[in-house]
Amino acid sequence: MAVLHDNETGLNTLDPQTHRARDAAAFRRIVAAVDAVHDADTELIEAVRAAQRVGDSWTVIAVALGTTRQAAQQRFARLIDSA
Repeated sequence: MAVLHDNETGLNTLDPQTHRARDAAAFRRIVAAVDAVHDADTELIEAVRAAQRVGDSWTVIAVALGTTRQAAQQRFARLIDSA
């Protein structure tokens, strides 16, 4: 995940006198969810790569993904080939 600095987010321009502090629980929850999605995407790519290595066809992979063979191949083929 890219780290934004205060000068990029505008946070450094907030005046504590006019912008009262708030609980950041929702913000932290979003950050955690973004991290979880990234981790899940990474795991999914690795799982598809492993399936390809053991000889599973795009049809078999597509069934596991709940999509078509063509959609699975379009989504993952370049990701698998680039590693």
